[in-house]
Amino acid sequence: MNEISVQLHSWLCMQRECLPLAVRADALLRALHACPEVRQAFFLRWQASTAIYSHEGNAPHLPPGFGDPLQASDQLLFERLQQEPRLDLAALRQLPCWLAGRVRRAGLNHGQALALALDEGQPGLLLIELQEHAGSDWLGLVHQLLLAVLASLPQQARGSLLLGSDPQPSLLLDIDARPLQLNAAMQALLGEQSLALVADLLPVNAPQLVRACLQQGRAIEAVEAQHAGQVLMWTFMPDAAEQQVLARCRPATAQLQAEREAAKASRLYRLITENTTDLISRHTPDGCFLDASPASWTLLGYWPEVLRGTLVQALFHEQDQQHLVDSTREALEQDGYHTMTYRIRHRDGHYLWFETASRAIRETYTGAVVEVVSVSRDITARVLAEENKRRLAEVVEANTDLVLFIDPNGHLTHLNPSARHALNIEDQQPLPPLEKLLAPSDFQQLQRHGWAAADAAGVWSAEVRLLPQGPRAPLPVSLVLLAHRGRDGEHYYSLVARDMTERELREAEQRRHQDELAHTARLVTLGELASGIAHEINQPLAAVVNYASASQRYLKALGANPEAASKVAQGLERINEHANHASEVIKRLRAFLRKGQRRTQALDIASVAREAVRLCQWEASNWQVTIDEQLADNLPPVYADRILLEQVLLNLLRNAIDANREAHPGHSSRIELSAAEQDGQLCVRVWDQGPGVVQGELEHIFTPFYTSKAEGLGLGLSMSRSIIEGFGGALEAHPGTAGGLCLECRLPLLRGEDAERLVGL
Repeated sequence: MNEISVQLHSWLCMQRECLPLAVRADALLRALHACPEVRQAFFLRWQASTAIYSHEGNAPHLPPGFGDPLQASDQLLFERLQQEPRLDLAALRQLPCWLAGRVRRAGLNHGQALALALDEGQPGLLLIELQEHAGSDWLGLVHQLLLAVLASLPQQARGSLLLGSDPQPSLLLDIDARPLQLNAAMQALLGEQSLALVADLLPVNAPQLVRACLQQGRAIEAVEAQHAGQVLMWTFMPDAAEQQVLARCRPATAQLQAEREAAKASRLYRLITENTTDLISRHTPDGCFLDASPASWTLLGYWPEVLRGTLVQALFHEQDQQHLVDSTREALEQDGYHTMTYRIRHRDGHYLWFETASRAIRETYTGAVVEVVSVSRDITARVLAEENKRRLAEVVEANTDLVLFIDPNGHLTHLNPSARHALNIEDQQPLPPLEKLLAPSDFQQLQRHGWAAADAAGVWSAEVRLLPQGPRAPLPVSLVLLAHRGRDGEHYYSLVARDMTERELREAEQRRHQDELAHTARLVTLGELASGIAHEINQPLAAVVNYASASQRYLKALGANPEAASKVAQGLERINEHANHASEVIKRLRAFLRKGQRRTQALDIASVAREAVRLCQWEASNWQVTIDEQLADNLPPVYADRILLEQVLLNLLRNAIDANREAHPGHSSRIELSAAEQDGQLCVRVWDQGPGVVQGELEHIFTPFYTSKAEGLGLGLSMSRSIIEGFGGALEAHPGTAGGLCLECRLPLLRGEDAERLVGL
């Protein structure tokens, strides 16, 4: 009920102040809506010129009626209300008038229409729809009360305490800060909200402010309150006689935001000025310091107060002084803005590179320059970086290596002179696609592995062949792909290629010399095995002689001995068998002594090892040495030259035989030859039962000309290690677990592309 009374009081004040009819109508409807029994209320003003009732105020309107609006008329209803000031809505709906159709369309059933003139001589109509459960008898009392109030309003002059025409939202509060009246502006601020929202609009300490205002007898201004993102600034004015307070508010959101933004900007400007690494300074037109930011100490070693009154040109490098002064003065006079790069002296005596942007401040009427504001920054690091970049560019251009720059899309962007010359590309000639400069297999390798590896690790390298333009031969190079990222996020690549033609020639020559040396070593080895070889050849030859002699005897007795023919045939078969055996021995020797380019191929290590065992088998038997072969038949293939690999294994076996002969003279001994796959490599091990080698001399046994034999040259193990390393493997020596020495030969198990490439060498 408090809200209803406040709303009615406010309406009466507005009615008394003769505010516009729309404002008073909205206030009356707001008071009626505060009653829980009222569902809807409408105020309509009679228009005599058109003979219809039309809406007044901002409240929701009824829908239009039925029929032609040009033929609309509420004259019958107007005459009926002259005789009967109150009319039930059910009766109104039955009248043949325009408003009856509007009421029917709006679905208004329960309520009454009350004749009410808010202005003298201006008839009006108040439609009130009630809740379904509410009775309508009390509407008669409301109608009588409204008519009596309107008739008894004092005819006083406008200008009461609560000014209805006050453009600012205003409230009349009692001593407990409860609202008594509110003006139209406050009604508009509240909108459709309940009067209870007023408490949310007031400052949180409104009761204390009201009491303080009345007790102290003074106005309290600029009290801030916030609600729903809005800021309201309240003023409380006391009325001591009535013990009431007029509270007026104004929206201050935009103003406070602007003030706060200005204060924030001021703080930010001060914060930037005091903490920026750039030097902000003010100067007279002739260059004298007026002020400087604290960055002057960090950059130049001078505090701002020391610089005041100092000519800035006194800090310039002597070679730049006059030129900078003249050009700056001229640019500021003509354009008002100037940027320059120069050297300036630090307090410690060294020079820095500065970049300064200056703006002229002019006198308003004459346009003369009265002050200069400058912002300076230290660009020493940038200048040095640019100088280093220039020097690096000179190095790239003068480099004898081929340097190619590539954009992120894989397109060539620049070639240094060495690259253009090597690839036969003229200076003005367009750059070809990168794939035209690489063999297909090399380009696929770059696509599959190169870019990703360079992005991840920054570098990727490979041995490839570049294809020059024109009839030139492919160029073998060692290629390095580098990924670069600039500070601005720029992403690009560079290819650095070193011509490996001379290296390949040297390697080929070295391989030729090594092959010559290996061939000589094989000759020496066969010389040492001469007696065994002679025995292995003489034995089948002696058998051939014996079988030939026996066959001749049987041929003479063909007539007397019926079995002679079969004996001759048997002898010829044995002769053929032993002759083939001697032939195989000769073939093995010739293959072992073969001289020519090395031939890399896939080899069965077990077959090569057994052939080496056969070559030294007679020597082993002669010294009572048993060679125990532990060779599986399903070992993976290795890629090597068969003769060279066989020579290495023969060297290892003969060294083991010599070691066993030295440790066990006249007694039987044993050598173990094994092969197995381990950690992606094929390991071939030769264990002997010799005296072994002390730990400090293990590595020396592979040194050329190092030997413990009186008649040895010391080249066998050294050459064997070189041969194995040429196949990508390793040859090492370890003490045997049960004494003696273990020589371990590790060969890589190459598969796929690597195997194909190795076979093609």
